[in-house]
Amino acid sequence: SGDTYQIDRALDAVNAGGLIGRGPGEGVVKRILPDAHTDFIFAVAAEEYGLIAGLVIIGIFAAIVLHTLRRAMDEPDLFVQFASCGLVALFGLQALINMSVNVNLMPAKGMTLPFISYGGSSLFALAFAMGMLLALTRRRAGAHAARQNGRGADA
Repeated sequence: SGDTYQIDRALDAVNAGGLIGRGPGEGVVKRILPDAHTDFIFAVAAEEYGLIAGLVIIGIFAAIVLHTLRRAMDEPDLFVQFASCGLVALFGLQALINMSVNVNLMPAKGMTLPFISYGGSSLFALAFAMGMLLALTRRRAGAHAARQNGRGADA
């Protein structure tokens, strides 16, 4: 059996938060939990804001992923479908892995929670990926009429 100090402290934080949490800035586990601002930010949020905030965070990530997948299904271009599904899968899996580590469903990976955890390179990479995703799925004015006339989207 390996050292489970971080996971144990993260579970303590989630349990201490209860339904509504201890309040903003009132969490105590973040002071003793290594990497509380990166790998275990979900546990800190659950301690300070409670189970309700944890479910809201999960819901936001799920809504982004599901909305993007639904939007990708409407795209006629197969490249746009594959690229957008791949980018949103990267985003969703990273969030899922981080939250799973925080509640001891997976071993610690050192993976940040997208757009919430502290980390410059992760934030930059995710911002770049989401920018590409927005560019791939944007609606262009007149694109539908141009497709119907047989001129393509670039006309």
